[in-house]
Amino acid sequence: MNNIMAIARRELANYFATPVAYVFIVIFLALTGVFTFYLGGFYERGQADLQPFFLYHPWLYLFLIPALSMRLWSEERKAGTIELLMTLPISTWQAVLGKFLAAWAFTTIALFLTFPIWITVNYLGDPDNPVILAGYLGSLLMAGAFLAVGAAISSLTRNQVIAFVITVVLCFGFILSGFPLVLDFFRGWLPHGVVMSIAYLSFWTHFDSITKGVIDLRDVIFFGSFIACWLFANVILVEMKKAD
Repeated sequence: MNNIMAIARRELANYFATPVAYVFIVIFLALTGVFTFYLGGFYERGQADLQPFFLYHPWLYLFLIPALSMRLWSEERKAGTIELLMTLPISTWQAVLGKFLAAWAFTTIALFLTFPIWITVNYLGDPDNPVILAGYLGSLLMAGAFLAVGAAISSLTRNQVIAFVITVVLCFGFILSGFPLVLDFFRGWLPHGVVMSIAYLSFWTHFDSITKGVIDLRDVIFFGSFIACWLFANVILVEMKKAD
C-alpha cells in the first residue's frame, strides 16, 4: 500500500506541475456551468435539483477523461521512463493502481470544485441533498470507469492521440450500449441473453439510476467490477510491453 500511495502522490503532483491540470479544471468547470445553466435550462425548469448538471456528465467525460488518461502510460513509453519505473522495487499492479488512483483523485478534485452549483441550488430552493450526493457518487464511479479504459488503452501505444481516439470510441460505445436504437440493431441477429448483456454494459443506464437517488448495489458492483477488469487488462498489457 505504501508503494501505491507513493506512486499516486508522485503522479498527482506531476499533474499540477504543468499547466495541463489547471487548463483541464478550468475547461471542466466552464463546461459544467454552460451545460447546467444554459443548455440544461436550470432556471427555466423551476425545480430545485441538479438533474441538468448530471445529465451532461457522460458527454463531458467522453472527451475530457480520455484527454487526461491518454498520457498515463503513453508518455512513459515515449519518454523511455517506463523502464526506470519498472526497475523500482514495485510490482506492475502497484504501478497501475497508483497511476489510476492519482488520475481518479485529480478528477475528484475537479468534480469537488463544482460545489458552487450545489450551493446555488440550495440558495434558490430546497433540494433533496441526499439525491445530489448520490449523483456525485455516480459521477465519480463513472469517471473511474472512463479512466480505467483510458489507462489500459494508453499502455498500448506511445502515441497519445491514438490512445485518446481509441478511448473515446470505446467509451462512446459503452455509453450508447443501453440505448434502444443500439439494442434494436442487435435484436435482429443476436440471442436475447447477449442483447441484455450488451444493455447491462451501458454507463448511462447505471449512472442514470444512481443520479435519481437510487443507489442500487448492482450499479455500484457494475462500476467496481468494470474498473477492476480494465485495471487487470492494464496490468497484462504493461507486462506484455515490458517483455518486448
